[in-house]
Amino acid sequence: MLVNTLKVGLKNLLLRKLRSLLTVLGVILGVGSVIAMLAIGEGSKREALEQIRRLGANNVIIRSVKPAEGESQGASSASQNRNMMLEYGLTYKDFDRLVATIPTLADAVPVSLVNKYVVHEHHWIPNARVLATTPELLNVKDIQVGRGRFISGVDNRNAWNVAVLGAGAAERLFQFEDPIGEPILIGEDVYRVVGVLSSRADTAAVGAASSDDANDEIYIPLTCAQRRFGEIKATRGSGTFSVEKTQLHEITLKVMDSAVVSQTAAMARKILQASHPKEDDIRLTIPLELLRRAEEEKRIWNLVLGSIAGISLLVGGIGIMNIMLANVTERTREIGIRRAIGANRWDITVQFLVETVLLSSVGGTLGVAFGVAIPVVVSYLFELDTVISLWSVLLAFGISVGIGIVFGIYPARRAAMMDPIEALRHE
Repeated sequence: MLVNTLKVGLKNLLLRKLRSLLTVLGVILGVGSVIAMLAIGEGSKREALEQIRRLGANNVIIRSVKPAEGESQGASSASQNRNMMLEYGLTYKDFDRLVATIPTLADAVPVSLVNKYVVHEHHWIPNARVLATTPELLNVKDIQVGRGRFISGVDNRNAWNVAVLGAGAAERLFQFEDPIGEPILIGEDVYRVVGVLSSRADTAAVGAASSDDANDEIYIPLTCAQRRFGEIKATRGSGTFSVEKTQLHEITLKVMDSAVVSQTAAMARKILQASHPKEDDIRLTIPLELLRRAEEEKRIWNLVLGSIAGISLLVGGIGIMNIMLANVTERTREIGIRRAIGANRWDITVQFLVETVLLSSVGGTLGVAFGVAIPVVVSYLFELDTVISLWSVLLAFGISVGIGIVFGIYPARRAAMMDPIEALRHE
């Protein structure tokens, strides 16, 4: 009986091909827009979440921040004018105090940044980011050694001139040569390359703008930078001259348990208030909180996109109900004949429901194909990351079928409730 009902329903829809096509067009666009918008939104958010995860969910990052001009001319402006030097940011005493006071730390890593001219034979990097740090950086940051080794404790204790190159810096300085064991010139001193890091895709440099690539960074021992470069940086511009003193540019605290990350950050902020009462020259970043906030924003964004796209599905359902009501009116005599030869109200209801489900199912299937194709085209033309998830496909298709059933019930019941005698008299 069900097979015969399907055959009759399909035959009735094919008798009005153009009307059926226009009816399912709304469902096609609705399903396709739901899948496409969720895929584009998921892709745009996933990379942002991944960058936050690479900072470390168990980390608390404290960075030195240069005070604004108005703030730097406050109560300490008199002493700064005498010294002609702006002193700000994290210090070695801050680092020692944090390590000695906070009991929840698994590791702590100081980082000092200098910009130097780096040369190897005929290749150079004019303003390279040279990060002076300790061996513990490997345990805290998302970096891996591709060749050679990282800075060791012996290197740091003896202040040896060794360097570890990021993948981008190694390519720029050595092209296709093996850099391990080769000398490079950082500033005025010669360093020996002991390692090369693995490439990190789409990763912003630590504490830098997004345009700075972490693959171009160069790592040296912290004690080596203290002896070779010092802490004072002089900058000369057109008619201006400034001197700045910053001991550490970043301190990363790795917490033993992610459950106490917020408490650890609060303790660190309290400890640093003694030497940085205004907190205008330091900034705390908690990647775990950023991650939670970004994930919540992602859920809200997906809900908004899905709701907007769902409106078009609703419009498609209304179109289906409109067409089925017109079909009921056109086929009134057919309904009367079927009732006269023995069909009951349930048979008539099932017949019209089958036709609406066929319309919505065909529209949903074509809409899935349309929705999958859009993100592929967008990725190819605009080089945007898109992520098509299985749940969005199943959700969109399920809603389309559900809308067909919901909006088909009223026309089906209206057809079933017709008086057979009145239906047979209909012209």
